[in-house]
Amino acid sequence: MSNTQGDLASLSRFIFRAPSWYSSIAFALLIAAFAGVAAFDSRFVLEDAWEGIFYIGLPTVAASLLTPAVDRLFGGQLTPNRASLLALTCELVVVVMLTAAGVVAVLTGLDQQFVFDALVAALASIFALRLLVIMAVSHDSLPAAIVPASIQTVAAAVLLFVYSGTIRFFEVGGPLTQVYLSRAERAPEEITVVGPETFVLLAITCVLYVGSVYLFLLVIDRPWRNSLGVSVLDFLRGFVGHIAEGTDELEAFFEQLGEEAVVPVTVLAFREPGGIEKARFVLPMVHPGPMGEIGGGNLPERVAQEADGLAFPPHATAGHDFNLVTAREVETVIDAADRAFERIDYTDEATRSARASHGEATLIGQAFGEDAFIAATYAPAFADDVEYAVGLSAQAEARSGGLRDVLLADAHNCNNGLDGDDLGHVTPGSKRSFDMIQAAGGLGEALGAADRHPLELGVAWDQTQWTPTDGIGPLGIRVAVTAVDGQRTAYVLIDGNNMEPGLRDRLVRRLTSTLDIDDAEILTTDTHIVNTVEAVNQVGTALDGEELGDAVETVTRAAIDDVGPVEAGMAAERAQVTVFGNDRTETLASHANAMISMGGALAAVFILAVMAISGLIFFLA
Repeated sequence: MSNTQGDLASLSRFIFRAPSWYSSIAFALLIAAFAGVAAFDSRFVLEDAWEGIFYIGLPTVAASLLTPAVDRLFGGQLTPNRASLLALTCELVVVVMLTAAGVVAVLTGLDQQFVFDALVAALASIFALRLLVIMAVSHDSLPAAIVPASIQTVAAAVLLFVYSGTIRFFEVGGPLTQVYLSRAERAPEEITVVGPETFVLLAITCVLYVGSVYLFLLVIDRPWRNSLGVSVLDFLRGFVGHIAEGTDELEAFFEQLGEEAVVPVTVLAFREPGGIEKARFVLPMVHPGPMGEIGGGNLPERVAQEADGLAFPPHATAGHDFNLVTAREVETVIDAADRAFERIDYTDEATRSARASHGEATLIGQAFGEDAFIAATYAPAFADDVEYAVGLSAQAEARSGGLRDVLLADAHNCNNGLDGDDLGHVTPGSKRSFDMIQAAGGLGEALGAADRHPLELGVAWDQTQWTPTDGIGPLGIRVAVTAVDGQRTAYVLIDGNNMEPGLRDRLVRRLTSTLDIDDAEILTTDTHIVNTVEAVNQVGTALDGEELGDAVETVTRAAIDDVGPVEAGMAAERAQVTVFGNDRTETLASHANAMISMGGALAAVFILAVMAISGLIFFLA
C-alpha cells in the first residue's frame, strides 16, 4: 500500500455505522424539547418543551420516517438508520443557527425579523445539506434526490404556514380551510408574525442552494469522469455504504474500473498414504484487497473454506492493481484452484529446505518431487507488496534450474506501515526486484539438483482469541512442519496484513532455539479484513509480540507432534478475472485524496458565496 492509498484508507476512521433510527428519533425529540424551553415563553416549562417537540421535533420525525420510503420510491437506497441520523443532524443545524441568531439579536438590538430570516436560511441550509448527502449516498439524479431531500424543510414550512395563520392573507377557502389551515390562535406568539414574504424568501433561497449544490458536485465530479470515466458520487456512495453499513455497493463502482487479467493459480497439496488430504497451499496471483470483504479482501478465508485438509493461503506476488473487483471473482479463482487440485500427481519424496540470498532478498524453498514451494522475504528491511511482473520473472528464473512448477509466496512479514518515503514496494526494474530474481535463480538451481528423501508433514491450527481489531483474521495461526532427512522446517502462516519490524526475526529465533526446528519462516496472508477501519493494522501493532510468540510456539509444538509420512504434489491453472488494472488503484486514491483536500476549501468558498447572496436577498426583501 502506498502513502496515497494509505491516506485514502485512513479516511475510513471518519465513517461510522449509523445508530438505530429509533435512537436518533428519541435524541432528536429530546433536543427539540430543550430547544423549546429555551425558545418559547409560556406559563409552564412542560408546555414550552411540548411546543419545541411539536415545531422542531415533528419535522425531524417526519423526515426520519418518510425519507427512506420516498427515496426508494424514486429509485434510491437510503436506509432508515441513515435517514434518521441525517434528520437529527439537520435539526441540530437549525437549533444552532436559531440560537446564534437569537444571541446576535439580543446583543445588537435586532428585531424578531432577523431571527426569522435566520430560520429561513436554516431551513434552506438543511435542504441543501440533505440534498448533498442523498446525492452522495443514494442517488445519481438531482431531480430524483430533490423530493426526499425536501421533506424536512417542507414539513417545517407547512407547520409555520398553518400555525402562523399566513392563509389569512389570501382570500381562499371557507370555514374548513380556516379551521385546518389557520391555527394562529393555538401557536406561540413568536411565530405569528410570519407572513407570505417568509415563504417567498424560503423558496428563492432553496432554489439558490439547489443550484449551488449542483454546481459543487459538478466541479468535484469532472476530474473523475475525465480521467477514470466514473462518478465520484458512485465511489463515495459505495465507500460510505461499505464502512457504515457493511454493504457491497462499492463493488459496482469497481466493476466500472476493472480490466481483464489472466492470473496463475497454483496448488500444493499434501495427503496421507491412505489418500486423506492433510494440507493444501493455494496461491492465486491476485491481491487480497481492497478492504473488508469487498472484492478479494476476504480471499484467504474463502480459499481456506474449500480445502478438505488444513488450508494455507499465503500472500502472492501481486499488488493492489490486482485486487479483484467483486467477491464473485473469488469463485472464478476457486474454480481454477479446484481444476489444478484435480490434476495433481503425488510423490512421497522431497528435498531438505534451503535458503538463498541476494542483496536484501532472502528466499527459503523446498522441492516436492519436481515442484517447489518458495517464500520470499526482505526482513529485516521494510517491504510491502511485490509487483506481479517481478513475481512472474522470479518464478521463471527459479524454474530455469530444472523445476517444473513453483509456488512463490511473498512472506509479507516486515514493514513500517506508512512511515517514510519508501514504503518498500518491489517494482519492476528496481534493485530489489533483481535481488529477488537472482536469489530465485540460485535457489531453483540448488533445489533442482538436491537429493530427494522421504517426506513427513505435521500441521496445526489455532483460530486464537484475537479479532481483526487486533490485526488477526479468522484463519488465526497455521503451522506446517516438514521433516526430510532429519531436518525440520516450520512454515508459520498468520492471518494478518504484514508485520511490525523485527517481529518476524524474533519469532524465527524463538522457534529455532526453543523447539526441534532447524529453520522457519513466518508468512502473513495479507488479508484486508483487518484494514476496514485502520489503514495500518499490521500483526504486532495492536497485540503484544510476546503473546503472539507464545501462541506461535504452542501451535508449532502441536504441528511437530502431528508429523507423519505424506505425499505431495503441485499443479497450476490460469484464471481469467477482472482486477483493478494497471495504475488504477493509485489513480483512484490520488483523485479521492485530492477531492478531500480540495473539497473542503471549495465547499467553504461555495458556502461563503451562497451566504453572501442570501444576505443580499434578505436585505433587498
